[in-house]
Amino acid sequence: MPRRKRVYKNKKYLKPDPKFGNIVLAKFINQVMRDGKKSGAQKSVYGALEMVSAQTKTDPLMVFDTAIRNVSPVLEVKAKRVGGANYQIAIEVRGDRKETLAFRWLRDAARARSGKSFAEKLAAELIDAAKKEGGAMKKREDVHRMAESNRAFSHFAR
Repeated sequence: MPRRKRVYKNKKYLKPDPKFGNIVLAKFINQVMRDGKKSGAQKSVYGALEMVSAQTKTDPLMVFDTAIRNVSPVLEVKAKRVGGANYQIAIEVRGDRKETLAFRWLRDAARARSGKSFAEKLAAELIDAAKKEGGAMKKREDVHRMAESNRAFSHFAR
């Protein structure tokens, strides 16, 4: 029985989001969505982007892209079993996984913030991530630190 997950080649093509026509934003909305309630996720994300534009006086999509770029990891650790021992091996992160991890970390960091509505928390997290601060950036730094400390085992990677 294989230990690895099966890789599916056929990727479903997403429609761009209705307001900005951005595919990356559409993926983020899908990541934020809970229980299949897409309109609620859209309201939250669009509300957050309006708050971002009001607070920063810049294009909210620029802030969003900067936040995603800043939070995206370069390295991560992966468990590998070698000779009965498990090693944490530092590997480079693929493009689509970088994006997915950045979305997940931004969403979780925003949900972990206290008080307020989700739109306000997400707006604050996006602004912080664009400035290289906040919970999502902390998560990225933790992952990078872990990968750096386990660089010695990188010769086990294939």
